[in-house]
Amino acid sequence: MNTVLITGACINTGVAIVEKFASEGWNVVFTGRNREKVRISEKNYQEQFADVKIIGYPIVSLVDERTIDEKAVSELFSYLDSKGIFIDTLVLNAADQGLGIKALENPITDFMRVINTNMVWNYCMCEHAVRRMKENGGGNIIFINSNTAYRAIPDRIAYSASKSGQLGMMRAMALDLGKYNVRVNAVLPGMIKTDRWDNNPDFYNNVPSRYTPLGDVAVGEDVADAAWYFAAHAKNTTGAELVVDGGNMIQLYPIINK
Repeated sequence: MNTVLITGACINTGVAIVEKFASEGWNVVFTGRNREKVRISEKNYQEQFADVKIIGYPIVSLVDERTIDEKAVSELFSYLDSKGIFIDTLVLNAADQGLGIKALENPITDFMRVINTNMVWNYCMCEHAVRRMKENGGGNIIFINSNTAYRAIPDRIAYSASKSGQLGMMRAMALDLGKYNVRVNAVLPGMIKTDRWDNNPDFYNNVPSRYTPLGDVAVGEDVADAAWYFAAHAKNTTGAELVVDGGNMIQLYPIINK
């Protein structure tokens, strides 16, 4: 039975990705920052999907803004090794959203925090996973990226930079790791209906990026389906990007009919 490791999977899109893979019969290891939330999520997932094994693992990406917690990553994979668990697919969903980081106002450590979480920590996760994949005949890495890698939005310089850099890293990894039969791809969502949408509907119902050519924005299940495509169907695809944003990337500006 295949096993997927999904980061940042206690809320929002991460939940949908767990539910997709578990519903398809995969065992799931997932991470979250808060130990109690991980425990509760593990219990809920296991009750929902009794026929597969689901393991929650609490992990924090950084020691401080300047330093990733490489020891914590090593301990995660050592734990999996001790349980005889091999990760076939790694879905890198956890991210620092970099909200409210204003140019010329925030300290440089805020920028560093976002870059370290979204690029350096994710690379560290890949490195540890790929060492195992190489010895087991191959594997699959999927970055949950963002269309803001190409389209900037206000007060998100660090986030956009991290997502653009992440795509460059994805392509380079796909090139270098292909010889080990490791595929590396990325899903690029646009706006997603998450708890932020639910908590502030007046704002999100009128924000320009919600006016897509398809008339609506994605839900978590849309992103999960794209990740599942790369994991289960795209056997000869690596270094690719799949945009899930209702068509926002193709328009110069949103068409708002009011």
